[in-house]
Amino acid sequence: MTTPNGRLGPEQLRTLFLFETLDDDQLAWLAECGRVERRAGGTLVYGEGEAATCFFVLLSGTVTLSRRVAEDEVELNRTSQRGVYGGATQAYIVEETEQTYRNTMRAITDAEFFVLPAENFARAVRTWFPMAMHLLEGLFIGMRNSQTLVGERERLLALGSLSAGLTHELNNPAAAAVRATSVLRDRVAGMRSKLAMIADGRLDGSALHRLVELQEEAVARVVTAPKLSPMAVADAEDALTDWLDERGVRAAWDLAPILVGGGADTEWLTRVQTIVGPADLEAAIRWLTYTVETELLMREIGEAVTRISGLVGAAKQYSQLDRAPFQVVDVHDLLDATLVMFKAKIPAGVKLVKEYDRSLPQVPAYAAELNQVWTNLVDNALGAMGDKGTLTVRTERAGDLLAVEIADTGPGIPPEVRPRIFEPFFTTKPVGSGTGLGLDISYRIVVHKHHGDIRVRSEPGDTVFRVLLPLTVERPPTPDPLPAP
Repeated sequence: MTTPNGRLGPEQLRTLFLFETLDDDQLAWLAECGRVERRAGGTLVYGEGEAATCFFVLLSGTVTLSRRVAEDEVELNRTSQRGVYGGATQAYIVEETEQTYRNTMRAITDAEFFVLPAENFARAVRTWFPMAMHLLEGLFIGMRNSQTLVGERERLLALGSLSAGLTHELNNPAAAAVRATSVLRDRVAGMRSKLAMIADGRLDGSALHRLVELQEEAVARVVTAPKLSPMAVADAEDALTDWLDERGVRAAWDLAPILVGGGADTEWLTRVQTIVGPADLEAAIRWLTYTVETELLMREIGEAVTRISGLVGAAKQYSQLDRAPFQVVDVHDLLDATLVMFKAKIPAGVKLVKEYDRSLPQVPAYAAELNQVWTNLVDNALGAMGDKGTLTVRTERAGDLLAVEIADTGPGIPPEVRPRIFEPFFTTKPVGSGTGLGLDISYRIVVHKHHGDIRVRSEPGDTVFRVLLPLTVERPPTPDPLPAP
């Protein structure tokens, strides 16, 4: 029973399992510092995210503990056991930032609590149980530091792996540009030689003028040349080779592929012959071939440079190095940047399918950290499928939330493993192949930092991770990207 001033006496406190081993002086101190509070059924005891000011011990009634997941309250526990506790349970941990309640407690029925201010609870634990305090604090801080260090290591390993792929992707267009530039230099030298022949006066002004017009036409044909099938290309090259051989043009088999690539045909070459005559036909055709090849090489260089620029842009989008940490973003840009970084890691037997709802609005987010989520989910999906399967990236609207799904056709997650996949350091990969923090970090980024949700459904041949993000921010974003457990 409570005393007339609304407090519990030392003997009443001793009946609570949490305090049953304390001595008389300790119980008297608690009785002096604490108080009894009552809550009517259906009312809030404390709310998740509020400043953790009190430690609550249930004396009577029924309560629930819940966590906020996106727009939902998920009930974690419901109990009427006398002596259970909640609230500022980690007040004894010395932290620079103000502690908040990690969950919400509600009274389901009329309930009565012994309430101890957080600072008194912290003082009691630190003073009365110094050895346990050191052990608990060491365990808590050690676990948090381990998660931070291993998480950073995992991010660096993922970035290193993706960077290696990006280097490979950049090397291909860069090498193509270097090769094309070298060949282009030779072709320009060849054109100068042929121009010297024309300057000798073997072509009159009228013929030269018409040949220059044909040169301009050849440039235009390169731009509008149709995409032919391999068989059609082979037939066209054979036809041009025969035409050139019949007129004594040397090395026709070298010229024909270039002319076909530029959209030339026998009808157009006949027009060239009519203009320059048989005597200068070979020189004119070689000059025009140099023109066509020059245009093709410049186009190849342009495509290579554009590809390099696109890859660099994707890398910047992925890393978000030149952007504010918190911003309004198009989630499709983030997904595309991540997939570009993964291109070299996606096996040839894995088909990538993108099903984007481009009508979705932009969302407020920590873009670089969402890219880390996509990286973890895509990497897990590829690891599950091996060398063959289908990777599907899908976006859609889910009420007031934006949904991103990463799906794979791997063997699925065993039912006995599924409840543990978001636990820190839990992994089914061989020792040394994974840290077990990828999904834990993803959960923290999505749920704690963006106030969203991440869910999974899995069966053999169809595993889907579904990330839900709020379309609007109802309260300031969480400053700590990876809050302590």
